[in-house]
Parts: sequence; C-alpha cells; structure tokens
Amino acid sequence: MFKALLITKPESGYRCDLTEIDEAQLPASGDVTVAISYSTLNYKDGLAITGRSPVVRSFPMVPGIDFAGTVVESQHPRWKAGDQVVLNGCGVGETHWGGLAQKARVKGDWLVPLPAAYSAFDAMAIGTAGYTAMLCVQALQRHWEAHGMAAGSGEVLVTGANGGVGSVAVALLAALGHTVVASTGRPEEAEHLKALGASDVIARQTLSEPGKPLQKERWMGVVDSVGSHTLANACASSRYGGAVAACGLAQGMDLPASVAPFILRGVTLYGIDSVMAPMARRESAWSQLAAQLGSHTLQAFTREIGLAEAIDAGGAILAGQVRGRLVVDVNR
Repeated sequence: MFKALLITKPESGYRCDLTEIDEAQLPASGDVTVAISYSTLNYKDGLAITGRSPVVRSFPMVPGIDFAGTVVESQHPRWKAGDQVVLNGCGVGETHWGGLAQKARVKGDWLVPLPAAYSAFDAMAIGTAGYTAMLCVQALQRHWEAHGMAAGSGEVLVTGANGGVGSVAVALLAALGHTVVASTGRPEEAEHLKALGASDVIARQTLSEPGKPLQKERWMGVVDSVGSHTLANACASSRYGGAVAACGLAQGMDLPASVAPFILRGVTLYGIDSVMAPMARRESAWSQLAAQLGSHTLQAFTREIGLAEAIDAGGAILAGQVRGRLVVDVNR
C-alpha cells in the first residue's frame, strides 16, 4: 500500500482525497515503476485538484503532472532499478496516474535522467513550470540568434512573474544578461522579483485591460503565461522583429488581438507545449537548466509542503496566492 491523492467523481460530485492505494492498482500500461521522492504543484495541478477545469480525462485519477524519484522495477531497456529519473507532462495526472503519490508506474519513454547537478527536490523546484520556462527561453534564444538580437539590446517582458513559470523565466533571462521587466498583480513582491534578476516591475493592470492593436514598441521578447488581453498587449507592444513565447492561460484562453504586430512589425508568436515535447527538446531543456540555474537560486522561490497539504494548496495556486514554486514531499 502507498499514499496518494485520488480524484473521483461520484454522484455526490467531484472529490480529491488523500488515501491509500494498493500497488496492484497502478496502471498496467506502464513499464517502469518509480518510488517517488518529490512532486510539485503547477497551475494545471490546481485545476485538476479543484475540478475547476476538465483537466482530468478519466476517473479515478492520481493527479500530479511531475515527479522525481528512483526506479524500483523496469521492463524498459533504458532504465534499471536504482536510476534517478524525472517526469514532466506526457499526460500523467490527466489520462495516466500521476506524481502526487508515493509510487507511479509509467512508460519509460516519458522519463528523463535526473541531472547530476540536481537532487530530486531541486528537480521538482523546477518542475513543469520551470521546464516550460526553459522551453520558452530557448525559443526566444533561437529567434534572437537568427535575427542578430543580442542580450542587453532591449527589454524582455515576463508576465505572471510571481508564478512558477514566471519566477524561473525571470531568473533564467537575467542570468543570460537580459534586461528583464516583470509584470505582476502583487506589487508587494517587487523586491523578491528584483532579487531574482528583474530590472523593473510593472503592475499587471498595465497589460490586462483591452488595448490598442498596435502600441509603442518596447519588448524584444516576451515570456507569457497569462494569455487573453495580456498576451494581446504584449504582442502589440513588441519591437520590430521581436518574439513572444506563449505557454499559459491564467487570464483566459482567448486572444483578442490584431494581425497588425505580425504583419507590420514582423513579430513572431511562438506557442510552447511542454506536455508532449519530443525527448530531444526535453533533454536539451534540462541540460541548460542544470548549467544555468543553481540550487541556491531555486531556494529563493521554493517552499516545501506535505502530500496532505497539496489539496488546499491547489486552490491557493489558482487564486494567485502562491509565490514561486511548491515542492511536495510525498512521504510526509
């Protein structure tokens, strides 16, 4: 038996409970069994735990789109007992039992080796949020290199900067030498964002309301985890030849924008998917994270909670009440 969060949908309504599960109930479709050390909470996990959005596709479901741990049994040629592994996305916590549990059985093709520079805790301090931030930064880096745009030659905007994606994006971009402007709805967190590397902090309201289809040029690049009017305004105020990496929908799934920035300024909008990203891209992202983001930086925006606390924390993350990253110790 092992402990896990379990989402069910009885006639009385949607539920998420801490319970004990028999190992025999683990998904038969997996070929690697992992003893999980840590998981984490992302925005999508909050949606799954609360049922606020139809993230979970089948019931019962163990939520948690991330985990880091140790292989205990494997029928996959790449993995053996004792290997340290990380999983991000791939449908776990949505269509396949996920990481908010003490054990998981998954497909070996979904796993990435834990970088030697990181502990399991460190890897979950990054989690899908940080891994997604790295995918965004890499997309911008490729764009800037192709267009001859060097670090320090303009401002880079990070929206939702106090969230998981935003916090890591600020730290990564600052470490690369960029002038980072952080947008947040919590101005009291300005000093924290500046400690991560932001040069300036602006209020969320400057971007979240309907704006003109073409605005004053400012951003050479944008990492956006918010969507809706915020994303539209970020595109509208991007510099000629600039790029926007969009990876989230905290404000909404809509995009009330104009084609003007794209056809008059040559702005490029990159859609960033972390769930089904190919293995080469996953390994590249984790390699650059390990080279660029040290444990001391991770500690600045990370808080640890126990498995039982994750249920209430799911609602808090949707309410914008969580700074940075929440790491879940599934064994306490």
